[in-house]
Parts: sequence; C-alpha cells; structure tokens
Amino acid sequence: MTAAPVGMVPLGAVPGLPHACDPVPAGDVSGTPSSTAEPLRSTPRLVGIDAARGLALVGMIAVHQFDATDADGTASLAWTLSAGKAAALFALLAGVGIAFTSGGRRRRPTGRTWRAQAAALLVRALLIGAVGLALGHLVPTDDAAVILPYYAVLFVLAIPLLSLSNRALVALATVIVLAVPVLSHLLRAGTEPVIVPNMTVTDLLDHPLQVLVELTVTGQYPALAWLAYLCVGLAVGRVALSSRAVVGAVILVGGALVAASVAVSWLLLDAFGGRARLEQVALQSRTPQEYADVTTSGWNGTTPTDTGWWLATRAPHSGTSLDLASTIGVALVVLGACILLGRMTTTLLRPLAAAGSMTLTLYCMHLVMLSAPAVPGGPTGFLVQVAVVVAFALLWSRAHARGPFEELVAEAAGAVRRKVLAAPTTRRRGAHRKG
Repeated sequence: MTAAPVGMVPLGAVPGLPHACDPVPAGDVSGTPSSTAEPLRSTPRLVGIDAARGLALVGMIAVHQFDATDADGTASLAWTLSAGKAAALFALLAGVGIAFTSGGRRRRPTGRTWRAQAAALLVRALLIGAVGLALGHLVPTDDAAVILPYYAVLFVLAIPLLSLSNRALVALATVIVLAVPVLSHLLRAGTEPVIVPNMTVTDLLDHPLQVLVELTVTGQYPALAWLAYLCVGLAVGRVALSSRAVVGAVILVGGALVAASVAVSWLLLDAFGGRARLEQVALQSRTPQEYADVTTSGWNGTTPTDTGWWLATRAPHSGTSLDLASTIGVALVVLGACILLGRMTTTLLRPLAAAGSMTLTLYCMHLVMLSAPAVPGGPTGFLVQVAVVVAFALLWSRAHARGPFEELVAEAAGAVRRKVLAAPTTRRRGAHRKG
C-alpha cells in the first residue's frame, strides 16, 4: 500500500472491524475503494460511526479489566454500561459496514456484483477467523472470550443477506430475536451453560463439528442469534444517515426497543410471578450467591434450560429475546447519538474515531496486552490500555488510510473481488445455435 501524505488521511475513510464504512465511490462497482484510490473526504456521519465503533472497543476493554460486581454485590458501573452492549454494538456496526461496502443506499448487489461481494466477505471471514483462532492459543478464557471466530461465521451468514431489502432484513431480525432463543432453549434441553474455551486451530482440526455448534448455538456469541444484530446493521446502513430526521428516528426506535424489553421482562418476572418460579427452580442446583452472581453479571451466551422463565431475563450475554432486543436498542441509540454529535464537533470525537477506524488491529493489540503479565489489571490497566490503543491509532492514522491488519484483510478481499468482477462471462452451450 502506498501511504497517504501525512495529515491527508481522513478519519472515517478507513475500515472498522473489519469493514470499511466508506460510501461507494462513483463508478466503483466493486463496493469498496481500492488501496490506490483517492482518499474520500471525512464526513460527520463517518466520524460518528467510527466514534461509535471506538466506544465499543473501549467498552470491551472495560469489561475485560473491571470486576463484574462491586463489594456490595451489585453490578459494577463498567459492567452496567458495557457488558453485553459493547460486543452487540460491534456486531451491529459490522452490518452497517457491510451495507456501506456493498452499495449503500443506491443499490443492493445482484448478479456478478453480488458474487464479487460474497467472495470478498468469504475471504474476510477466513482471515478474521484465522486471526481469532490464533489468538485462542494466547488468550486465556478467564481473561477474555475472543469474539473473532464468531464474527467470521457472521460474515459467512451475511452473504445471503446482501440482496435483501430493508423490509426483509427487519422482518428476518424480528424472527431471529423471537424464535432463535426459544429454539436454542429447546435444542439444549437437559444441558447447562458452560464457559466455552477460546477456540484454537487445534480445536478446529480435532473437533470441527463441535466448534461449529459452539460458534453458532452454544458459545459466548452464538452466531445464529447474533445474526439479528447484523440484519439491523445492514438495514441501518442503507438509510439516509446524513439526515438528522432519519438519525433521530433510529434513536427513537432504539429507545423504544430498550423500554419495551424492560417492560416485558418486568411483566413476566414481577407482575406475573415469574421471578419467584425462576428462583425456586434455579436454587435447586446453585447457591443463592451463585444465582445472584449470574443474574447480575450475566451468562456466557446462553441460559440454563431447567426452566423457561430464564427466557424472561435480560442479563448480559444471556442470549434471550429480551436481551437481544435491549442490546439492539442500546446499539441504535449509541450509533445515532455519535452521528449527531459528529455533526456538531469532529474534534472531540477524534480520539474515539481514530481508534474506531482500526478496531481489528486495536482489538488484537488489547488482547495481547491483556495476556501480558506486565500490564496491570483493574482501573489502572484499563487506562493504560485505552491510552495505548488511542495513541497508536492517532499516530498511525496520520500516515496510513487503514490499520495494519485492516490493510491486509482489505487487500486480500479486494483482490478476490476484482478477480470475480473481471472474470469473463461464460455463455451457455448452444446459446447461439439456430432452430
């Protein structure tokens, strides 16, 4: 890659985790600018999107650094703000990025363009998955659950969604939110949720079917349920995010989803007596302290199957319908707020936007630091890691259009995309025969 002149690379014109959020340049049917293309001018919308992604990164660092509960047993502030929400925001923003790189508002990919986008997404999935499996050898599960292998599966599942309309995407997201948690509950009947170790290359080679089940259904970020975030993100990425009215509507919808999930959970657990029934069953197999801990700090992607009342909870990473609806709502509110704030000031958002423009690189950097014995834990470690990743992003973005890992992924995906687009059309045999 030829480095852009210092000071000329716009924030927001670089990909996130791992998709660019650049609008498609005129005449570029591939969906993303090549590495040699003229850099796109930064816009408040793109700065806001990158800032939201940077905020998600900071949230994930906080979850990995702070304890889930305070001394009095209540959820810590870091977990209240970030647990389950930061990762969900990442997933929704991945959908926004796919929408931007596959045509945005103007067109949905079809025909050869769809095949080119599908091939590029597959390459991204393979590379991101490989990085995630490699990190699985380094990062202990007790320190962090590596999300990248799950993201790889999400990118593959996104391929059939590329040509769907917004109405179809919203309908599919609704079906996933309502049906997949219940289906997962039924399929896992008789089992207990467990902490799934970070998956490695060895796991994939030795137990491929088990890894697939964990990635899609039983793991920390089960891809079948999390596909709802991607659907919503795709739909949001295809609306006029440059319009204040549209962004305001996104925020209102997000707020309504949060309020509705809280209200439904309260009705089921408190007004209808579900909480007492849940406690009666739950305390048969766990102590009161264990029950209090999981209801406060959350689960590991799925809830127990000893009673259906677990599905009425909203605990972080519980994977219930109410958890999915609530975190989708929070992600929409945060995204909309960041875009509106970006319209007022880009200067204040610059550190977050710089970090958000290369979150694949910075996420990997965070996990490496998290595993290093020299890096302290708790609030001090949080501040150190945030300072390091933001400083790196600000310095790197002065001379490069993408983060180093983002560049590798973008170059590989772009090469495959261009090859598919340039392939000669194969005519059907006998198409020109007479008679």
